[in-house]
Amino acid sequence: MGNRSDRSTAARYIIGVDLGGTNIVVGAMRADGATRHAMHSVPTQADEGSDAVVARIAAAVERTIAETCAETGATRDDMLGVGIGSPGPLDRETGIVIFTPNLGWRDFPLRDRVSAAVDLPATLDNDANCATLGEWWVGAARGARHVIGLTIGTGIGGGIILGGQLFHGASDAAGELGHTSIDATGRRCGCGNYGCLEAYASGPAIAERAREALAGGETSMLSTMVDGDLTRITAATVYEAEQRGDVVAAHVVRDTAKFLGIGVANFLNIFNPEVVVLAGGVTQAGDALFEPLRAEVRRRAFTPAVEACRIVPGTLGGSAGVIGAIATFAQRHGLA
Repeated sequence: MGNRSDRSTAARYIIGVDLGGTNIVVGAMRADGATRHAMHSVPTQADEGSDAVVARIAAAVERTIAETCAETGATRDDMLGVGIGSPGPLDRETGIVIFTPNLGWRDFPLRDRVSAAVDLPATLDNDANCATLGEWWVGAARGARHVIGLTIGTGIGGGIILGGQLFHGASDAAGELGHTSIDATGRRCGCGNYGCLEAYASGPAIAERAREALAGGETSMLSTMVDGDLTRITAATVYEAEQRGDVVAAHVVRDTAKFLGIGVANFLNIFNPEVVVLAGGVTQAGDALFEPLRAEVRRRAFTPAVEACRIVPGTLGGSAGVIGAIATFAQRHGLA
């Protein structure tokens, strides 16, 4: 390892934290996004309380710093800070998590608690915003100026990038794309509304629609795949069955593509993006989902908007949130 004068021109690093209800994913990147280091995951264990979660985040950050220094020859002085992505809603300016059901927090000063625990500056943003920003920075939307991101998992999160900057809206609530209505009298969503995109195309909604088809008497390998216990069907089960030629699963995937296509067409007409990135488990469905989805968008959106836009799967996988949290820190500090 070189002396301090050698390191004065060396790369600087940012730590990223993607906080979820089940896991905390932490990693480091050079501030210019060129390299990644020490990506790993630890359980959140939110039932132990907020203090315990902050302690686990801090321990994971310190481990990441140590591993990054060991890999690169950097020192702790080369660590610029920590970007945090969290479920919301949030108040970014004060660094407060206003409410998050999966963690049971209300008005929790997450940014400042983590900053104090690791003695580094920190930023806070919505986790779906971070995932979208990560795909824009070094992933599937790299080089675009206007991007829409959808993260499809237990729910459907969204992020909006306009002119190379995340769009947060008047009260940090912009980007709740999963809660746009695609059927005014449709299925009830967990948010309390009816007909939300999330109520049709999230992972649990895909599984529920498959169970409904089987309850109607349809014959499918899905039942065999879960040993007759239909409660074990997940979106991943549906995708696998579709790839194995199951008719019921293929119908569910086509319907999912239609629902997503309706939503994406609306986003194209409103925002006119260059790229729409879909991330999460939905990408397992591959062309069986993306081809009919793109066709549905072509049917519904204005032609100039369609012609200007690519609709693509994300390329960063489970690291998108961490990378985006790092990019958020970099943008807030004028580094990206």
